[in-house]
Amino acid sequence: MSTSRLLAISLLSAFGLLTGCSKSAESPRASAAPSAPTADLANGKAVFERVCAACHQPTGLGLPGTFPPLAGSEILTRGDGSTVVRIVLHGLQGPITVGGNTFNSVMPPQGPMLKDNEISDAISYARSSWGNRASAVSEATVRTLRATVKRDGMWTWPELDKETGGK
Repeated sequence: MSTSRLLAISLLSAFGLLTGCSKSAESPRASAAPSAPTADLANGKAVFERVCAACHQPTGLGLPGTFPPLAGSEILTRGDGSTVVRIVLHGLQGPITVGGNTFNSVMPPQGPMLKDNEISDAISYARSSWGNRASAVSEATVRTLRATVKRDGMWTWPELDKETGGK
């Protein structure tokens, strides 16, 4: 649970105690299970700036002709995010088209160096930054893909696209 969410819950609880609200007056949303994964976007931004920004740039615009943009990237924002999790875990090499431009470079695997929560937070940060409006990726998704998708080398776009079927 994020620090800001814990702070909000603490403040609401304190307000309830001060105003004499009983426990039965809790909102239904407070006790409902979250419907979508959440991420620590502050941590995601920090991981992105430390690991990803050198190539994809702090603006998410990438380096023209060298590294693809993440801002407006149909690959980053497609489906449930499992495609990009695979890219981050195992790397990607060879040509890929993003935003109508073809890039032919290498993204080294980050799985050996990053923890599951760092990957999920960084991806979630990118999927919700620079105008992107995609859902968060859960730490559980990263953990499951790390455990079940075994690779000896980096992905190429054609094999990854076939593997994920647009997810």
